[in-house]
Amino acid sequence: MRFRETLVPGPGVRAIPHLAAYLPECGQLRLSATPGPGVDSVAGWGIKPTSRYARQLAARRKLTYLALEDGFLRSVGLGEAGAPPLSLVVDDLGVYYDARRPSRLEALLQDDRNFTPALRERAGRALRRLVELGLSKTNAAPPLPSGHLGEKVRRRVLVMDQTFGDAAIEGGLADQSSFDRMLAAAIADEPDAEILVRRHPATAAGLKRGWLPQDLPSRVAPLDLPCSIGSLLAEVDAVYTVTSLAGFEALMRGLPVRCFGTPFYAGWGATRDDAPAPRRTARRSVEEIFAAAYILYARYVDPLTGLRCEIETAIERLAELRDRADLNAGFTAALGFAPWKHGAARTLLYSPYGATRFFETADRAVKAAESSGGRVVFWAGRETTAISATLARSAAPVLRMEDGFVRSRGLGSDFHRAASAVLDDLGVYYDATRPSRLEVLLEAGIQDRALVARAGRLREQLVAGGVTKYNLAAGPDPGHDWPSQRFRLLVVGQVENDKSIEKGCEDVRTNLDLLRAARLAHPDAFLVYKPHPDTETGNRPGDVSDREALGVADAVARGVGIEACLNATDGLACMTSLAGFEALLRGKPVWTFGRPFYAGWGLTKDALDFPRRTRRLQLDELVAGALILYPLYVHPELGLPCGPETVVKALAARPPAPAEGWRRMRYWRAIWEGLRRTPRARF
Repeated sequence: MRFRETLVPGPGVRAIPHLAAYLPECGQLRLSATPGPGVDSVAGWGIKPTSRYARQLAARRKLTYLALEDGFLRSVGLGEAGAPPLSLVVDDLGVYYDARRPSRLEALLQDDRNFTPALRERAGRALRRLVELGLSKTNAAPPLPSGHLGEKVRRRVLVMDQTFGDAAIEGGLADQSSFDRMLAAAIADEPDAEILVRRHPATAAGLKRGWLPQDLPSRVAPLDLPCSIGSLLAEVDAVYTVTSLAGFEALMRGLPVRCFGTPFYAGWGATRDDAPAPRRTARRSVEEIFAAAYILYARYVDPLTGLRCEIETAIERLAELRDRADLNAGFTAALGFAPWKHGAARTLLYSPYGATRFFETADRAVKAAESSGGRVVFWAGRETTAISATLARSAAPVLRMEDGFVRSRGLGSDFHRAASAVLDDLGVYYDATRPSRLEVLLEAGIQDRALVARAGRLREQLVAGGVTKYNLAAGPDPGHDWPSQRFRLLVVGQVENDKSIEKGCEDVRTNLDLLRAARLAHPDAFLVYKPHPDTETGNRPGDVSDREALGVADAVARGVGIEACLNATDGLACMTSLAGFEALLRGKPVWTFGRPFYAGWGLTKDALDFPRRTRRLQLDELVAGALILYPLYVHPELGLPCGPETVVKALAARPPAPAEGWRRMRYWRAIWEGLRRTPRARF
């Protein structure tokens, strides 16, 4: 069915991200409360009171009403908290939770022609993947803590409460008596079982009323702890529900389900039903109900691209978002962050079931983390002896944070926001005086060959896109007058007070010392000195004058991006610069005069020894550890968690950044973003 123009009168519906992608059958969306002459359909939010105007307008003008509702795999976090949906359903007949009239989902389930062998097989794979990942509709709570329910010594039965006023209750042909019968039946059916009542989180928090009584029978225990439904269902043997989606999520996990209302999954023979569903005459398996509801009925849009996608893509994206939410769950006491970094840190550390607060002193950060059962995350570059001593006494977990290796479009010292960071519970990658989580990971070896293959593809994508850490403008062609008959060695300068030099170098600790060491090691090479962009702009110390540099080197490449220099030279020498890693990615030989994270694995020619690093790595094993497993990423514009491939694609698609300009404006903008109480994007 196609529509010329669809009226969208509700402001809430109009605010749905990527709304047009969800409605490809609608030629044009009229985002207004006033219909125009070409309108032939109206879109509203289900059959709830907020959509009354849209429904009445459609009925009065005899237009098709399109009922929109959240899909069954919605988000990480609640819509009420601002989490955008990854899926919607669009129904031109009714809506799935209203059993009083037909819906498009019911029609799909009634039609045998929809259930081909290929669809059943696909549905089975997707269903199993969802169960394996423990995903559900909103994923708005962390997993059930291990051992919270105690040792299981008898059957455990779960009874689902719901919120009073939920449209799915009346639509599911249920009322207060349905909940009363459900609780009584569970007690009668299971005289020897442990019976748990799962209250809705809003009811447990005292924000909404539930249907089941606050004073439960003595044999029945309330479960008010916020926890994911998947982790809870893994601990029970049967589920009693009225119309909750948890009933179908239990069916997906092979649990018996008894329904006291008529949800979309009841009446097809997969559940034990206490309410009639006379229109539903077909018999359907759980896989077929899943296929109809999750594949044929629901629509998915990738929040990172704004484009329609299939359920398989939505599942993996949702898992990515949920995993980040789990990682950042709970309270984070952030320490040592400059005010302009607060915004990026909030985004990188965001969780719908977490909170981040910034502290000026280590004592206060530790006390806050310990009292709340949280963690301390501090900016590693600001570590001092006093801070280290305080953190060493912390009973709360302590993690160091630093920029990742594919960071931004523009310099951090120019206040450009980071799209990646690393969190390290052992040390930090640039500190060679002690192990880091990255070093331990690499020393153990990357055994997952699929991951290594992914790393190879990522490396190729990064090189093809010309992506580096800061992605600065290439500048003029640096190599047009450099002799091709001599070995052209790029010598990369650094910020001389950088922590990686303090923690990773011995005799060679300045840029001039590096030039002299490179000349001594390569007396016949054509040496090209490239200053660090932070020293060129004057943001950080360590600049070497051209006169001093040309006393050792043959050329100086100023105002030129690292990508252009790497393309114009044959090899690279550095102390601990990330440019050495970027050269390895591009197949260039690298000589190190310090102890960077990528050295000591047999891939570089090293002036210093690495007694802890005994494993010999392949390049893509190093890439897997350093670019996939170790860092966190967020989309540079959207602030949503993502993988490195997405960040590389986004940075490659944008023009490179100038090294400097409008620095003061960016500083105050960064301060403003850093002081905001919420990250740029929720998920």
